[in-house]
Amino acid sequence: MVKKPKNTSGRGQRDLTVKVKTARGRKLSSTKWLQRQLNDPYVKRAKADGYRGRAAYKILELDDKYRFLVPGARVVDLGCAPGGWLQVAVKRVNALGERKGKAQGYVLGIDLQEVEPIAGAEIYQLDFMEDDADAKVREWLGGTANVVMSDMAASASGHKQTDHLRIIALCEAAAYFAFDVLEEGGTFVAKVLAGGAEGELQKLLKARFTKVANVKPPASRSDSSEKFVVATGFKGGQG
Repeated sequence: MVKKPKNTSGRGQRDLTVKVKTARGRKLSSTKWLQRQLNDPYVKRAKADGYRGRAAYKILELDDKYRFLVPGARVVDLGCAPGGWLQVAVKRVNALGERKGKAQGYVLGIDLQEVEPIAGAEIYQLDFMEDDADAKVREWLGGTANVVMSDMAASASGHKQTDHLRIIALCEAAAYFAFDVLEEGGTFVAKVLAGGAEGELQKLLKARFTKVANVKPPASRSDSSEKFVVATGFKGGQG
Protein backbone atom coordinates (compact mmCIF):
# COMPACT_ATOMS: atom_id res chain seq x y z
CA MET A 1 0.00 0.00 0.00
CA VAL A 2 1.28 3.47 -0.88
CA LYS A 3 0.73 6.26 1.64
CA LYS A 4 1.32 9.97 1.26
CA PRO A 5 1.83 11.89 4.51
CA LYS A 6 -0.61 14.65 5.34
CA ASN A 7 0.32 18.30 4.97
CA THR A 8 1.58 19.59 8.31
CA SER A 9 3.50 22.65 7.11
CA GLY A 10 0.53 25.04 7.10
CA ARG A 11 1.96 26.78 4.01
CA GLY A 12 -0.14 25.29 1.30
CA GLN A 13 2.60 22.78 0.42
CA ARG A 14 2.71 19.09 1.01
CA ASP A 15 5.38 16.49 1.45
CA LEU A 16 5.38 14.51 -1.78
CA THR A 17 7.64 11.75 -0.51
CA VAL A 18 5.99 8.40 -1.17
CA LYS A 19 6.28 5.86 1.62
CA VAL A 20 5.78 2.17 0.99
CA LYS A 21 4.65 -0.30 3.63
CA THR A 22 6.30 -3.69 3.70
CA ALA A 23 3.72 -6.06 2.26
CA ARG A 24 3.42 -9.66 3.36
CA GLY A 25 5.81 -11.78 1.33
CA ARG A 26 7.87 -8.79 0.14
CA LYS A 27 11.44 -8.51 1.35
CA LEU A 28 12.59 -5.32 3.05
CA SER A 29 15.13 -4.79 0.25
CA SER A 30 12.31 -4.94 -2.31
CA THR A 31 10.27 -2.43 -0.34
CA LYS A 32 13.23 -0.05 -0.18
CA TRP A 33 13.82 -0.44 -3.93
CA LEU A 34 10.15 0.28 -4.67
CA GLN A 35 10.15 3.34 -2.43
CA ARG A 36 13.32 4.62 -4.08
CA GLN A 37 11.79 4.13 -7.54
CA LEU A 38 8.60 5.95 -6.62
CA ASN A 39 10.57 8.92 -5.31
CA ASP A 40 13.30 9.01 -7.96
CA PRO A 41 13.06 12.26 -9.98
CA TYR A 42 14.74 10.60 -12.96
CA VAL A 43 12.10 7.85 -13.01
CA LYS A 44 9.40 10.52 -13.09
CA ARG A 45 11.22 12.48 -15.80
CA ALA A 46 11.63 9.34 -17.92
CA LYS A 47 7.88 8.76 -17.84
CA ALA A 48 7.16 12.37 -18.73
CA ASP A 49 9.75 12.44 -21.54
CA GLY A 50 8.73 9.08 -23.00
CA TYR A 51 11.96 7.23 -22.26
CA ARG A 52 11.90 3.54 -21.42
CA GLY A 53 13.93 4.00 -18.27
CA ARG A 54 15.90 6.45 -16.12
CA ALA A 55 19.15 5.14 -17.67
CA ALA A 56 18.43 7.31 -20.72
CA TYR A 57 19.61 10.33 -18.73
CA LYS A 58 22.99 8.71 -18.06
CA ILE A 59 23.85 8.56 -21.75
CA LEU A 60 22.33 12.02 -22.29
CA GLU A 61 24.59 13.47 -19.60
CA LEU A 62 27.66 11.63 -20.85
CA ASP A 63 27.03 12.81 -24.40
CA ASP A 64 26.43 16.38 -23.24
CA LYS A 65 29.96 16.30 -21.84
CA TYR A 66 31.88 14.28 -24.46
CA ARG A 67 29.81 14.82 -27.66
CA PHE A 68 30.12 11.42 -29.32
CA LEU A 69 26.50 11.03 -30.50
CA VAL A 70 26.80 13.47 -33.37
CA PRO A 71 24.56 13.65 -36.46
CA GLY A 72 25.65 11.03 -38.97
CA ALA A 73 27.30 8.72 -36.43
CA ARG A 74 26.90 4.94 -36.67
CA VAL A 75 26.16 3.60 -33.19
CA VAL A 76 26.07 0.09 -31.72
CA ASP A 77 24.34 -0.40 -28.35
CA LEU A 78 25.28 -3.67 -26.65
CA GLY A 79 22.70 -5.14 -24.29
CA CYS A 80 20.26 -2.49 -25.43
CA ALA A 81 17.13 -3.61 -23.51
CA PRO A 82 14.83 -1.95 -22.64
CA GLY A 83 15.88 0.67 -25.19
CA GLY A 84 16.37 3.99 -23.40
CA TRP A 85 19.90 4.46 -24.75
CA LEU A 86 18.66 3.65 -28.25
CA GLN A 87 15.98 6.33 -27.96
CA VAL A 88 18.59 8.94 -27.07
CA ALA A 89 20.98 7.82 -29.82
CA VAL A 90 18.27 7.88 -32.52
CA LYS A 91 17.52 11.52 -31.81
CA ARG A 92 21.08 12.73 -31.37
CA VAL A 93 22.61 11.07 -34.46
CA ASN A 94 19.57 12.05 -36.56
CA ALA A 95 18.75 8.43 -37.44
CA LEU A 96 15.27 9.41 -38.63
CA GLY A 97 16.57 12.28 -40.74
CA GLU A 98 14.32 14.75 -38.96
CA ARG A 99 16.99 17.44 -38.65
CA LYS A 100 17.22 18.87 -42.13
CA GLY A 101 20.69 19.84 -43.24
CA LYS A 102 22.30 17.41 -40.77
CA ALA A 103 23.89 14.07 -41.66
CA GLN A 104 21.68 11.04 -40.98
CA GLY A 105 23.10 8.48 -38.59
CA TYR A 106 22.42 4.80 -37.99
CA VAL A 107 21.59 3.11 -34.68
CA LEU A 108 21.94 -0.63 -34.12
CA GLY A 109 20.94 -2.39 -30.90
CA ILE A 110 21.65 -5.98 -29.93
CA ASP A 111 20.50 -7.93 -26.90
CA LEU A 112 20.03 -11.50 -25.71
CA GLN A 113 16.32 -10.84 -25.26
CA GLU A 114 13.73 -9.52 -27.65
CA VAL A 115 13.33 -5.74 -27.46
CA GLU A 116 10.26 -3.78 -28.47
CA PRO A 117 10.86 -1.86 -31.73
CA ILE A 118 12.05 1.74 -31.64
CA ALA A 119 11.59 4.01 -34.64
CA GLY A 120 14.96 4.81 -36.17
CA ALA A 121 16.82 1.88 -34.63
CA GLU A 122 17.56 -1.58 -36.00
CA ILE A 123 17.38 -4.13 -33.18
CA TYR A 124 18.67 -7.70 -33.36
CA GLN A 125 18.50 -10.57 -30.89
CA LEU A 126 22.12 -11.68 -30.66
CA ASP A 127 24.81 -12.69 -28.17
CA PHE A 128 27.66 -10.26 -28.86
CA MET A 129 30.10 -12.86 -27.49
CA GLU A 130 29.39 -15.28 -30.35
CA ASP A 131 32.41 -15.89 -32.58
CA ASP A 132 30.88 -14.26 -35.65
CA ALA A 133 28.93 -11.50 -33.85
CA ASP A 134 31.37 -8.76 -34.89
CA ALA A 135 31.15 -9.82 -38.56
CA LYS A 136 27.35 -9.78 -38.40
CA VAL A 137 27.32 -6.31 -36.87
CA ARG A 138 29.71 -4.93 -39.50
CA GLU A 139 27.49 -6.45 -42.18
CA TRP A 140 24.36 -4.84 -40.69
CA LEU A 141 26.18 -1.53 -40.37
CA GLY A 142 27.56 -1.73 -43.86
CA GLY A 143 30.99 -1.00 -42.41
CA THR A 144 32.42 0.11 -39.09
CA ALA A 145 30.90 1.96 -36.14
CA ASN A 146 31.72 5.39 -34.76
CA VAL A 147 30.42 4.53 -31.29
CA VAL A 148 30.05 1.30 -29.32
CA MET A 149 28.21 1.76 -26.03
CA SER A 150 27.10 -0.56 -23.27
CA ASP A 151 24.99 -0.19 -20.14
CA MET A 152 25.15 -3.92 -19.46
CA ALA A 153 25.43 -5.38 -15.99
CA ALA A 154 25.93 -9.03 -15.08
CA SER A 155 23.21 -10.69 -13.03
CA ALA A 156 23.70 -9.91 -9.37
CA SER A 157 24.83 -12.76 -7.13
CA GLY A 158 24.48 -10.83 -3.88
CA HIS A 159 28.23 -11.06 -3.30
CA LYS A 160 29.73 -7.62 -3.89
CA GLN A 161 33.22 -8.74 -4.92
CA THR A 162 31.90 -11.42 -7.27
CA ASP A 163 29.47 -8.98 -8.89
CA HIS A 164 32.27 -6.48 -9.38
CA LEU A 165 34.48 -9.04 -11.13
CA ARG A 166 31.58 -10.12 -13.34
CA ILE A 167 30.77 -6.64 -14.58
CA ILE A 168 34.44 -5.87 -15.22
CA ALA A 169 34.72 -9.09 -17.26
CA LEU A 170 31.59 -8.12 -19.20
CA CYS A 171 33.01 -4.68 -19.87
CA GLU A 172 36.29 -6.18 -21.08
CA ALA A 173 34.35 -8.43 -23.47
CA ALA A 174 32.46 -5.40 -24.76
CA ALA A 175 35.78 -3.56 -25.23
CA TYR A 176 37.25 -6.38 -27.32
CA PHE A 177 34.06 -6.38 -29.39
CA ALA A 178 34.47 -2.63 -29.88
CA PHE A 179 38.05 -3.14 -31.11
CA ASP A 180 36.63 -5.33 -33.88
CA VAL A 181 33.89 -2.98 -35.09
CA LEU A 182 35.06 0.58 -34.35
CA GLU A 183 36.62 2.76 -36.99
CA GLU A 184 39.72 4.78 -36.23
CA GLY A 185 38.84 7.76 -34.04
CA GLY A 186 35.77 5.99 -32.62
CA THR A 187 34.38 6.03 -29.07
CA PHE A 188 33.66 3.30 -26.53
CA VAL A 189 31.32 3.98 -23.59
CA ALA A 190 30.57 1.36 -20.95
CA LYS A 191 29.36 0.89 -17.41
CA VAL A 192 31.80 -0.41 -14.81
CA LEU A 193 31.74 -0.67 -11.04
CA ALA A 194 34.27 1.04 -8.82
CA GLY A 195 35.99 -1.52 -6.66
CA GLY A 196 39.66 -1.99 -7.47
CA ALA A 197 39.62 -4.73 -10.13
CA GLU A 198 39.39 -2.47 -13.16
CA GLY A 199 43.13 -1.75 -13.45
CA GLU A 200 43.68 -4.15 -16.34
CA LEU A 201 40.64 -2.79 -18.17
CA GLN A 202 41.98 0.76 -17.84
CA LYS A 203 45.39 -0.34 -19.09
CA LEU A 204 43.79 -2.10 -22.05
CA LEU A 205 41.71 0.93 -23.03
CA LYS A 206 44.57 3.41 -22.62
CA ALA A 207 46.61 1.34 -25.07
CA ARG A 208 43.88 1.45 -27.72
CA PHE A 209 42.40 4.94 -27.30
CA THR A 210 43.95 8.39 -27.09
CA LYS A 211 41.83 9.43 -24.08
CA VAL A 212 40.14 7.44 -21.33
CA ALA A 213 37.87 9.18 -18.81
CA ASN A 214 36.03 7.73 -15.83
CA VAL A 215 32.90 9.57 -14.81
CA LYS A 216 29.80 9.20 -12.67
CA PRO A 217 26.98 11.10 -14.38
CA PRO A 218 24.43 12.92 -12.18
CA ALA A 219 21.75 10.41 -13.17
CA SER A 220 23.67 7.59 -11.47
CA ARG A 221 22.32 7.13 -7.98
CA SER A 222 24.58 8.56 -5.31
CA ASP A 223 24.57 5.27 -3.38
CA SER A 224 25.58 3.26 -6.46
CA SER A 225 29.17 2.21 -7.15
CA GLU A 226 28.61 2.40 -10.89
CA LYS A 227 30.63 4.69 -13.07
CA PHE A 228 31.18 4.92 -16.80
CA VAL A 229 34.33 4.73 -18.85
CA VAL A 230 34.40 6.96 -21.93
CA ALA A 231 37.27 6.06 -24.27
CA THR A 232 37.70 8.37 -27.26
CA GLY A 233 40.04 8.42 -30.25
CA PHE A 234 40.27 4.71 -31.10
CA LYS A 235 43.72 4.06 -32.54
CA GLY A 236 42.70 1.15 -34.73
CA GLY A 237 44.95 -1.78 -35.49
CA GLN A 238 46.64 -3.17 -32.42
CA GLY A 239 47.17 0.19 -30.68
